[in-house]
Amino acid sequence: MRRGFTLIEVLLAAIILGTGLAGILVSMSQAQRLMLSQGDIETAQEVMDLGEMAYPLEEVKEAEDIDVRETRATELWDLVTEERMTNEQRDKFHGYTWERENLDKNIADDDLKRMNNLYRVRITVTWGDRGKGRGRKQQETYVTLWRKPE
Repeated sequence: MRRGFTLIEVLLAAIILGTGLAGILVSMSQAQRLMLSQGDIETAQEVMDLGEMAYPLEEVKEAEDIDVRETRATELWDLVTEERMTNEQRDKFHGYTWERENLDKNIADDDLKRMNNLYRVRITVTWGDRGKGRGRKQQETYVTLWRKPE
């Protein structure tokens, strides 16, 4: 009677252990990436709110007035409030821009009437890596609907 493990059993155990450890490391890496990007997403949502407060879509009367050029978050802040930004807020919003665009501006009037004057509006917040060296732009976008008042 021999005691111990065969070489095949040891190799099989090593492969199973390696596969499990690799899976754990990949999961940890993805979780860390998600945690690091969550702050940017939260700030982008705050910039979306600032843009909506500065340029409320519900106050738009004509479709030509839907479009708002790309605006820095610090400019939105100045439009919304009388308070000065703190240095912490300025650093937080640095590099963030907000923009609103009418996606249906080139659609014929007959088609718009058939859709009951309902326009698609895209709102985009763009930001970069703010000095992290990669220079990659990121965006958070959503599309909403606006109906022309009668």
